[in-house]
Amino acid sequence: MSADDEIEKIVSRFATMRELAAKAASENANDARALFGAAMAFRISGDYESALAQWERLCSLDPKNTHYLYERGQTQEYFGQFDEAIASYRASLTAEPFNYRARHALVQLERQSIESNHIAELERQFAGTEDGWRTLYIGHALARTYEDIGDTAKSFEWLGRAKQFRRSQRHYNVSAEAELSQAALSAIPGEGAACEADDPIFIVGLPRSGTTLLDRVLSSHPQVTSGGEMGNFPRLLKLLSGSSAPLALHEDVFSRAGQIDYARLGRAYIDSTRPITGATPRFIDKAPSNYFLASLILRALPNARVICIRRKPLDSCLSNYKQIFPMDDRYFDYVYDIGWAAEKYVAFDRMIAHWRDTLPANRFTVLQYEDLVANQEARTREMLAFCGLDWDERTLSFHESATAGVSTPSARQVRQAMNAQAVGRWVKYGDALDPARRVFERAGIAID
Repeated sequence: MSADDEIEKIVSRFATMRELAAKAASENANDARALFGAAMAFRISGDYESALAQWERLCSLDPKNTHYLYERGQTQEYFGQFDEAIASYRASLTAEPFNYRARHALVQLERQSIESNHIAELERQFAGTEDGWRTLYIGHALARTYEDIGDTAKSFEWLGRAKQFRRSQRHYNVSAEAELSQAALSAIPGEGAACEADDPIFIVGLPRSGTTLLDRVLSSHPQVTSGGEMGNFPRLLKLLSGSSAPLALHEDVFSRAGQIDYARLGRAYIDSTRPITGATPRFIDKAPSNYFLASLILRALPNARVICIRRKPLDSCLSNYKQIFPMDDRYFDYVYDIGWAAEKYVAFDRMIAHWRDTLPANRFTVLQYEDLVANQEARTREMLAFCGLDWDERTLSFHESATAGVSTPSARQVRQAMNAQAVGRWVKYGDALDPARRVFERAGIAID
């Protein structure tokens, strides 16, 4: 397939997915394989309502299928249907008690206590397997349980045990991260035309830093649509660079920055979003790792806005370390060790400092999560003004918004009013975070 064909495929992928999914669902109403494919296609393309309808249909065809029940629960979570999601996860476990993803999801949604928990069963399952993914999920479920009952030392111990196998297989390469960061900072995009579209708002930052919260706040404005984590810009960037590198975030892609047609890149990107966006004057692309691409985004789309949200160092590291990223992607290797998470933060911190110094202040800005939580209205007003939007009170009650589902681990948190519950959690972990502290000390980064 030629590069032009690949570009057209990406531009049309959401529309094609939805079209094929709708056709499969209508023509194969009793074909589980077709409905499963349709449900996944709807979900990937951002049509969560249609995805949920397919999972409901699949569960009616096969009420004891643990995978269908689990996926229905996941999609119900996206819509804030937490009681329904709990029922789906319980049914999934009834059908298959060793469904580790359902077990983990249930522990995440139901607060555990000394009187009511699944510790004995979880420990039995953890001891009975050597599968890296199973131990990761079951160990994280135990960590969450001990956190809920107030034993943070035991919780942290279980995080280490949960990640042990994956950590041995997926070593985070600090030098490779530094080389990639330097390549991004050194990219020279060259001269030429650009796409003048002003609808995109890119929300970037490390995972678990408040990107979903900010997305929810801004998309509660009637002139903003959330496109979720679309991922189209880096795909198109790689294709238009002519690179044969295996990943879009690659040194070779950045080295080719000077030969890209940025007007075409920007227009292809805008066109690729249209099945999801276009109904409002602005739309959000919330892909955290796009912080690597801030300068190239603004080269292709000089009227776009890029907002980087960040958390204080130890809370950021801890939140990433406690998270499971189910994608088998080298980008997330840093989450298997608290020291690695700190090294990732250091590289991120240096890059963001450079962008803040070199990119236009009316197009790139940095928002501190803790400041947003402490000064909700003031910071929200600033972010709306930065995006060229008038003030709207509805952005303060973002948790009541009936807009589309939230397909991230923050689905429950962002349906609550703004609060400081996640601020300063690192304090409870004491000496356990010393490996991260040492990294920050060497880098000269203050932790408070």
